[in-house]
Amino acid sequence: MSAKTQRGRRRVLHAVIVTALLAGSAYLTVALRQEEQTTTPAIPAVTDEAGLKSSLTRGLSGDLTWERLRSPARSVLRGKKGEVFATFTDGARTATLTGRSRTFTEPAATTSRIVTDNWVRMMPEPWRKGAEKEKWFKDWFKDNFGSEKDDLFAMAFQYVAQAPVKQNAAGVRYAGDANYGPIDAHGGSGAGRRLEESDFYDYLGIPYTFRDGTSMQPERARARSMDCSGFIRAVLGYRAGYPLRADDGRGDGLPRTANGMARSGLGVGVVPLTGSAPAFVRPASTDVLQPGDLVFFKLEARTEERLDHVGMYLGNDSDGHQVFISSRQEVNGPTIGDKGGTSRLDGNGYYARALRSAKRL
Repeated sequence: MSAKTQRGRRRVLHAVIVTALLAGSAYLTVALRQEEQTTTPAIPAVTDEAGLKSSLTRGLSGDLTWERLRSPARSVLRGKKGEVFATFTDGARTATLTGRSRTFTEPAATTSRIVTDNWVRMMPEPWRKGAEKEKWFKDWFKDNFGSEKDDLFAMAFQYVAQAPVKQNAAGVRYAGDANYGPIDAHGGSGAGRRLEESDFYDYLGIPYTFRDGTSMQPERARARSMDCSGFIRAVLGYRAGYPLRADDGRGDGLPRTANGMARSGLGVGVVPLTGSAPAFVRPASTDVLQPGDLVFFKLEARTEERLDHVGMYLGNDSDGHQVFISSRQEVNGPTIGDKGGTSRLDGNGYYARALRSAKRL
């Protein structure tokens, strides 16, 4: 089959689904599930190279159905045979869409592979029950379902070791292998460690003015560097358009630090923070996590009541483990590798034991 024919079939499939979704109540029904359910059913994997036997091709002869689920409250778009085409969580702007299967790897750090047909994208407004009938959503869905433009996963992997440099029309390097931060050379207990506090504008090397008018200047020593929260702000904020604050205390955007993000009222808390500081409790289960969720950790005793690390959940790797990506001191930048601690949320590894909460933006 020629590449041109394959692309043509994908366009037809995309058009069929989008047309069915937007056609109105004659083609869409709302089904309310009364029992509580905390996980969405598995999405069938792609079985051919062209992706033409994926879940996108099944159930197209019947109605598409909107289903309401709880814990957290969300709307799921299904095909006739129960295939999940999309998931939208009340109060969250990130949405998970089913698309062509992709494989993400980081050869410089790990043999772990993420094979997924989840595409996580940012909506212009938080989801709410009934939003499928609103014009803003119909326009957004038409532009994004089936699209292969960079999503949150693609953006995140553009900063791991050996990622190629990308520049915009102004010559600003907005992607490519990122560092965590400069080495602390000033002595003391932290000597030799990499310094925190490198934000996305340090990586970019350009001044940045936030919505409240606060302007921040990059530090030359922090060029091409982003700490854990700076990395998340680069992907979700600078690249995907989520509003950003200059710090933790002002404005209504995504705060500067992991602790600020976790404690803010933004998004939906899918794994609540429990226990009392500093002994916050490890969650009993992570089954509710969805690709794109932010995961928060308590790694160091010296941070006392603060959560001190944040990453993005990716889903299961090819070995069935729950994997996340974050910017880390030990690796000097964004990674899914295990240097400094196993990059899994299941089991009893370093990060699994340190996990404390999660939220969906």
